[in-house]
This record gives sequence, structure tokens and C-alpha cells, in this order.
Amino acid sequence: MTSSGQYQPKPEHKFSFGLWTLGNRGRDPFGDAVRPPISPVDIVSMLAETGAWGVNLHDNDLVPIDATYAERDRIVCDFKKACETNGITVPMATVSLFFHPVFRDGAFTANDPEVRAYALQKTMRAMDLGAELGAKIFVLWGGREGVETDACRRADEAVKRLREAVNYLCEYSIDRGYGYKFAMEAKPNEPRADIYMATTGHYLGFIPTLEHPEMVGVNPEVAHEQMAGLNFMHGVAQAWECGKLFHIDLNDQMPGRYDQDLRFGSANVKSTFWLVKFLEDVGYNGPRHFDAHAYRTEDYDGVKDFARGCMRTYLILKEKASQWNADKEIQSILNEITPPRNGTPEVGHYSEQGSAALLAHCFDKDAMAKKRLPYERLDQLTIDLITGTR
Repeated sequence: MTSSGQYQPKPEHKFSFGLWTLGNRGRDPFGDAVRPPISPVDIVSMLAETGAWGVNLHDNDLVPIDATYAERDRIVCDFKKACETNGITVPMATVSLFFHPVFRDGAFTANDPEVRAYALQKTMRAMDLGAELGAKIFVLWGGREGVETDACRRADEAVKRLREAVNYLCEYSIDRGYGYKFAMEAKPNEPRADIYMATTGHYLGFIPTLEHPEMVGVNPEVAHEQMAGLNFMHGVAQAWECGKLFHIDLNDQMPGRYDQDLRFGSANVKSTFWLVKFLEDVGYNGPRHFDAHAYRTEDYDGVKDFARGCMRTYLILKEKASQWNADKEIQSILNEITPPRNGTPEVGHYSEQGSAALLAHCFDKDAMAKKRLPYERLDQLTIDLITGTR
């Protein structure tokens, strides 16, 4: 098989992009747009051309915020036709509660009850839109749910307001029969100085307090966790272990920087490898969504290069993960560092008999401390494998 065919995206890979990702025009706080706009219909065609499986959207990525009902229906009809023609799925929808100035003090957590009510209305209509397009996952990112000064409200009151909103939206999904799974997306800061739900772990603690926790999980994003200096794969693993990994946003990020949304694997290839390996090892079967942007230097063809690059890197690292799992020396080291119990008392499920055996057991601390842990060799073998020198 040729290299190009080996890393060609297929529908079973479930690679998706947002309208806002390929449609990003390269505008930043210091410079205006460098690319002409690409219509949602043309983005769908581009995704089909590059081999993607799905497209995701905020409500206003597709339908302008002030569109009439007739305009809304026409736009949605044209978009649905484009998706059907190009064989593109809409697995996830979300809502913009951050762009319009009305959300300058937040949306679900805003002090003004009128703003909070409008945020719920806007989200419900976005849920209607997503359901019409076939989406079964609804992401909630509270980019404005935070503060510049804690003088504006008590932080626990903000959490209560957020809980009330999510409970309301779950009931709306049930009432309409949408069958949504809500995926909460964390971020430590930007655009607010401090966002209330700063990490995936914050949301994993919040979800059990909801009225319908079974409907709510998380949507971890590489860049958002790395902005906080955290190991992204560890957060993903915790979400997976407790059954809450409903969706995932893939990109890349240099720690300590603003939200960069770099092409997947373009900055931290080793940590990206561990992430891909984890997702493949555990059999994650959800969308692999690339929430990233092409460099500001790129034109239309460069945006296609960016999309292809995200998917190609994932598939390369998926292959490397398979090679890592099959490597005899690596597996030998893994067997060495995870030896059998050899008479060590069982310490899984507690029992009175088991605890008595554990208390009575004599451990040879010196012998245990002398066991070889060749992690330097293991890590270098990983580097050799990733770089193709092994």
C-alpha cells in the first residue's frame, strides 16, 4: 500500500471539522481577515474533497443571528442538500453564547435575568437546528461564563445558575425527544480573565450535581487543557474511565500561550502520540473533531492542506501506536515493570480476610526498591518509533 493510500481518511475514522474552523478567515486582535469568506455549502464540498466524515456548527455559523424565519429555512435547506450530496454527516451542534455583545457579562451565569433567559432561548433554538440536521451531540462552551473581577458576583452563585440552565436544557431535549448527549467544554481563560469551569476536571465534579447526569458528559479540547499546563491525555483518560467522554476537540497548543488552535500534532508530537494511542487502545468510537485553524498565511488551497494535515497526522500516529503495541522490546519492558503478584496479597475488593492477610504480609522493601524501571529506554524507544528511526 502506498503512503498516500495508507493515510487516507475513511468514514469509519469519524473525522469532523467545524464550519468555524475551515471558515476561519485569519482575523486576529492585531489584523483583519486575510482570506475571503467560504460559504457553509462550499465548506461542506471542501470537507468531502479532503476525505472528512462530518461537519459541526454553531447556530450562527450557518444562520445569521438576525435572520428571518424564511431566510433561516432557506439556508438550512441548502445546507442539508449540500451535506446529502457530499455524504457529510452533522454529528454535533453547538451555540454561540460569546460573540454578540449581549453576552459581555456571560450567558447562563450573567447577572441580568433577561440575558440568562435569552441565552436559554438561543440555545433551545440551536438545539432545534442541530436536531433538524441530525446531530445527537450538543456541546456547551461557556467562553463568557467568567469574570475579570470577582466583585461582580459570588462564584458559587454562578455555578448554581449554570446548573439551573443545564438542567433546563436537558428537560427541553427530553420534552422534544431529541436524544441529545450534552458535552461540556472547559477552558481556563480567554476571552474572560477567569472562566468558572476551567478544566475538564471541574466539569467532572459538576456533572454529578445535575438532575440528569446521565445525559451530560465532557468535550475536552487539547489547547484548552494545555493552556493550564495540564497533561491533556490524563484528563481524557479520567473522562473515559467514568463514562463521560462524549466528544473531543483535537488541535495543538504551546503551553502558556493564548488559545492557538494549531493544526493537530503540529507543536507537541509526543503528547499527541500518547493521546491518539489512548483513544485507539480504549476503542473510543465518537467523533474525532478538529477544532483548529489554518495559519494566517494560507489561502483557500492552504486551508485544504491544513484539513488534510490534521487527518493525516492522526492516521500516522494511529499506525505508530499499533507498532508500539507490537514492538517486542517495548512489550518486554512493559512485562518487566508490571510483574505478577507472586504471593503478594490481593488488594482489589476489600474483605475482612483479605485485609488480615495484607496486615500480616512481610514486604521486602529493599528488594522492591532494587527492581529495574528502565523508563529512559522505554521513552527513547518511543521517540525512535515516532520519528521513524526504529
